[in-house]
Amino acid sequence: MKKLLFSIFCLFVSCSAFAQIDGNYNYSIGVRGYSSMQMPKILNQTNSQDYTDTYFNGALVKFNDNQISFRLNGNYFRKDISFYNECESCEIAKGTMSDYSFKVGFEKTLNYARIQPYFGSDVGFRANRFTGEIKTANPKNMTMPYNVDAEKNGFVFAPLIGIRVSPVKQISFFAETSMDFYYSYEKQEKIQQDAANTTSFAKYNKWEFLLNPISIGIQVHLVSRN
Repeated sequence: MKKLLFSIFCLFVSCSAFAQIDGNYNYSIGVRGYSSMQMPKILNQTNSQDYTDTYFNGALVKFNDNQISFRLNGNYFRKDISFYNECESCEIAKGTMSDYSFKVGFEKTLNYARIQPYFGSDVGFRANRFTGEIKTANPKNMTMPYNVDAEKNGFVFAPLIGIRVSPVKQISFFAETSMDFYYSYEKQEKIQQDAANTTSFAKYNKWEFLLNPISIGIQVHLVSRN
């Protein structure tokens, strides 16, 4: 029994030693391989609460200080999309949506083990733009199509929780979830496809709450302190 207890004690000591070494890197760089997120609502989009899958659309840099890391991260996404506007029998919008953000923040690791839960928050800037054409969805409706340019720029605050797994000392895999509290200034420009190219403008200030249920990526730790 004494030998067994001594062996267990040695195992914990060796794990602890590895964990301390594993946390002793000054910098980390990483990429987001996959994310599922809600995009800001475009015009009066009917399916705005749907989730969008993105791949390799983000990067991050971290400055490590024991169990606290300060982080810089950015994301960019661009895609051709179509959606119903107002209602499914009202209008169909087709065009290109681009979305990017730049954030700074921190994360707090709860332990030094190979599996590390953490929490934190980011603040920063987010911009979203849609340019495209809108046509009537009802063939009996003779409403003339029009072009639209809708742009949002604003402040974002994003609390987050996550978990990081380190199979080896210099590489970690992470998964995290976050919520974007997004306050934006929106400008909409609509150009009718008539002889005069009649143009109208609208401006709004909006709050949106956008859930990012999962983001998965890999980090490489650099510059050991030892």
